[in-house]
Amino acid sequence: MPVPSFRLTGVAMHPNANALPGGQLLQNLMNGIGGWALALSLVGLVIGAAAWALGSHGQNYQQTFVGRRAVLISALAALLIGAGPAIVNFFFAAGQGIH
Repeated sequence: MPVPSFRLTGVAMHPNANALPGGQLLQNLMNGIGGWALALSLVGLVIGAAAWALGSHGQNYQQTFVGRRAVLISALAALLIGAGPAIVNFFFAAGQGIH
């Protein structure tokens, strides 16, 4: 008995945020969330730096460690927020190269 072969040909995808209603609203929402995330990252960085400095001057190892960790995590968060679109576009382009 022959096994049916299902193969889709000619299927393509071209992402366009404006193709559906609300595309501009979604773009504005992403921009706003990105702005808030960067602002919160800055707040975390400032608080972490203050805790790091106070712990260092007060000879408090635990507070120094927590402050340093907060600075590093906040900096990494800002890096990922800024690189997010490039990372997504890179993997999308890599997926487009698969045939």
